[in-house]
Amino acid sequence: MDVVENIEAAIAIIEEARSVPLSASCVINRSEMLQILDKIKASFPNDLARAIAIQREKDSIIENAHTQSDAIIQQARDEVSRLVEQTTIVSSARKEAARILADAKADSDRDREEIEEYIDSRLANLEVILNKTLDVISKGRDQLSGVETKHVLSKLK
Repeated sequence: MDVVENIEAAIAIIEEARSVPLSASCVINRSEMLQILDKIKASFPNDLARAIAIQREKDSIIENAHTQSDAIIQQARDEVSRLVEQTTIVSSARKEAARILADAKADSDRDREEIEEYIDSRLANLEVILNKTLDVISKGRDQLSGVETKHVLSKLK
């Protein structure tokens, strides 16, 4: 039996002991009680050592649990920080991409306008050249057909 069982046995002996009339005292078997107390005395160091070992083991388990929970909490905080940072980075990257696309579109529109203006001016120059060429061709044909000479002669009259 362990200490607790022996103490419970001693309590039971005292509770079941006969009372002394007109007194709070009782009659117990001395040898039986001494035997139980000797057992308690003998088993107490072993049980106390086990209780101390269990207490230390409990403290160690609790300390390990605290260490593990602190590590898990720190990992969770790190993960949250990483995700927040990643979200911030992604958000910044999207904003930068939108800005770059807007700049590229503005550059493209400006370049398109410049190219269209250049082409329009070149076409206007070509039109002027073609009109002058048509005039020269028309005059040359008129000279070949003699229209100009007749025209000049009609002015002389």
